[in-house]
Amino acid sequence: MSDRISLKETEKKIFRSTFNDGLWDILLGCFFLIFCIAPFLSSSLGDFWSSAVFAPFWGLVFLVAWQIRKRVVVPRVGTVAFGRMRRGRLKSFTIIMLVINIAAFVLGIVAAANFDRVSGRMTSILFGLFLLCGFSLAAYLLDFGRLYIYGLLVGISPAVGEWLWDRGLASHHGFPVTFGTAAGVMILAGSILLVRLLRNNPLPAEGTPREESCNG
Repeated sequence: MSDRISLKETEKKIFRSTFNDGLWDILLGCFFLIFCIAPFLSSSLGDFWSSAVFAPFWGLVFLVAWQIRKRVVVPRVGTVAFGRMRRGRLKSFTIIMLVINIAAFVLGIVAAANFDRVSGRMTSILFGLFLLCGFSLAAYLLDFGRLYIYGLLVGISPAVGEWLWDRGLASHHGFPVTFGTAAGVMILAGSILLVRLLRNNPLPAEGTPREESCNG
C-alpha cells in the first residue's frame, strides 16, 4: 500500500515538473499581450478583427515554443509517458477549456452587440470571472500551482482596468495597463524558469532524450 502511495506521489511530482520549463508561462503571457494591443486597433479593424488578426502571431509563438521544447528542453530533461489517470485529466482539461473559451467568445460577442445596454463594469466582472474560473480549473486539473496566481492576475484585470478608466488614469478601459502587467509577469516568470532549467540541466553526453514511464 505504501509503495502504491509512493508511486502516485512520484507521478504527481513528475507531472507537475512538466510545467517547470516556463514555456507554458511564456505562451500564456504572449496570448494575453493581445488584450494590450488589440484595443488600439479596434477603432480601425473592429472589435472582432482587432483580436483575430493576432491568431497568426500566437500560432507562430506556439510553434517556436514547441520547437524549443522538442529541440532544447527534451534532450536535457527527457520525456515522460503518463498513466491512464493523468492522460484522462489532460483530455478532460482540453474539453473543458474548449467549452469555457467558446462560452467566453460568445459572451464577448453578446457584450459587443449590447454595448450601450450593458455597463462596462458588469462586462468586466463577467469577463474576469470567466478568466478566473478557467485558470483555477486548469490549475486543479493539471496540478499547475502558478495558474492560480495567473488566474487571479487576469481575473481582476478587467475590473481594475475599468476602475482606472473611470478615473481617467488609463485609456481603452485600462486593458493595456492591467493585461500588460499580467502578461509581463507571466513572460518574466517563464523566462526565469527556462533559463534556470537550461543552466541546471546541461545536455547529456550522448545528446539523446531520456524517456520515463509512469503508470497510474
